[in-house]
Amino acid sequence: MKKASTKQTSSSLVKQLIRAAKKLRDEVDELEFGAPVTHVYNPLRYAWKSHQAYLSLVAGHSPVNLFLGMNPGPWGMAQTGVPFGEIASVRDWMGIETAVGSPPVEHPKRMIEGFDCQRSEVSGRRLWGLFGEKYGTPESFFEQNFVANYCPLVFMESSGKNRTPDKLNAEERESLGLICDEHLASVISAMQPQRVIGVGAYAEKCLARVVKERSIDADIHRILHPSPASPAANKDWAGKVTGQLKDVGVW
Repeated sequence: MKKASTKQTSSSLVKQLIRAAKKLRDEVDELEFGAPVTHVYNPLRYAWKSHQAYLSLVAGHSPVNLFLGMNPGPWGMAQTGVPFGEIASVRDWMGIETAVGSPPVEHPKRMIEGFDCQRSEVSGRRLWGLFGEKYGTPESFFEQNFVANYCPLVFMESSGKNRTPDKLNAEERESLGLICDEHLASVISAMQPQRVIGVGAYAEKCLARVVKERSIDADIHRILHPSPASPAANKDWAGKVTGQLKDVGVW
């Protein structure tokens, strides 16, 4: 009976995550962003099949650790629909490979090629590479952990340069934040993790705000972001993060 109950709970979790992601997908599509943002991609729309397959990986599990990133990278989730979705990690380790569409208006320097993209997302390669080494199989990882992004949108300037959510103007940040906070609260409510872990300072701040405002019972932690833009991440990122996760009792 206990095993059947666990399956029923996990099935409910997947349904809740999918329902929350669809709501997030639709609501952020209603937002408008001005200069210097010229292009906005919503991979929850054009790469929905991949994202849904990713959410379904928690079936049969009840993760106790929720990792949170900022928003999609151009060669990761923007291509695959999976948080930190470096293509080889998603395709070869997670076993996810689906047809991916395109955003309505593409930047010529940031075309969406889906799983045919030859570029590699360094942040995703580092993050999922470390998890793959530690857990071996995705089943072992998702039994205890889950990775989400705070914001699902990719923002680009006319040059093709990324513009992160924290660099949007105040009005845009507020409108986007209301929607993303609500989604994050829904994910935490559905999953009920013991620990919420920001991948970088921005994600940690988002977690702290939502946990405080909703009076959520979860321990908040942070790990070093794997972005190559961070000098600290380019010097033994895996070793530093392994130490951080051991310090807080994740490993």
